[in-house]
Amino acid sequence: MKEAVIRFHGALNDFLPLERRNAAFVYEFMGKPSVKDAVEALGAPHVEVDVITVNGVSVTFDAHLADGDTMEAFPVGEGSGISGALHLVDPLRSEPSFILDVHLGKLARYLRLLGIDVHLDHSLDDSGIAAVAAHTDRIVLTRDIALLKNGAVARGYRIRSRDPREQVREVVSRFDLVRFAKPFTRCIVCNGILEPVPKETVAARVPPEAARSYEEFHCCPSCGRLYWKGSHYEKMERMVERFLNRTCEGNQGK
Repeated sequence: MKEAVIRFHGALNDFLPLERRNAAFVYEFMGKPSVKDAVEALGAPHVEVDVITVNGVSVTFDAHLADGDTMEAFPVGEGSGISGALHLVDPLRSEPSFILDVHLGKLARYLRLLGIDVHLDHSLDDSGIAAVAAHTDRIVLTRDIALLKNGAVARGYRIRSRDPREQVREVVSRFDLVRFAKPFTRCIVCNGILEPVPKETVAARVPPEAARSYEEFHCCPSCGRLYWKGSHYEKMERMVERFLNRTCEGNQGK
């Protein structure tokens, strides 16, 4: 049996048992496992690891561990200060889009409320989600660590909280979504981009009180659902402000 000394940094400690968090520990292994295999054997999905060093040198996922090595793993956002760092997660080159597993339906609706592109298909199993993510360059959001360990998944994040509203705050923070948010521009049910429609063309499809009280209506071209600024709108506006943290000092009024 061979041994290496390993330390996880930052959010990667979430995947370790308490006694191994924020400290170096001995990892026993046989053969010559890749550092990716070692990281995932310890519980962390590769998509959450941005930099790995072995004996102080930044390496790629296919580097192998040897007896007596010291390995450190850094999460996304915490490895930039390492000299000569080889980043293992490609930086986002455009506005991020996501694919969620079927257990995150409320999170999907809340993110769409912010105008974020979210795909959710109840017919997809884990392999299907991984395939769609790879084909469309979507980021996988899930609480299923096994899904994030699928080799076809290039970008992903394990949702920590079980509270859907806290989940939104996690994702907004992790992917810096404040700068991409366009609230009330997507259908929260099917993800379609909403389009303005003349009141007279939809008056017969909305409650009489809404037809009398409101002038602006939007329709989802994908599913046909109608949206207007009804009595619930102010409540939803406040929710959006909280999700985007815009009520904090320095952000108010943006």
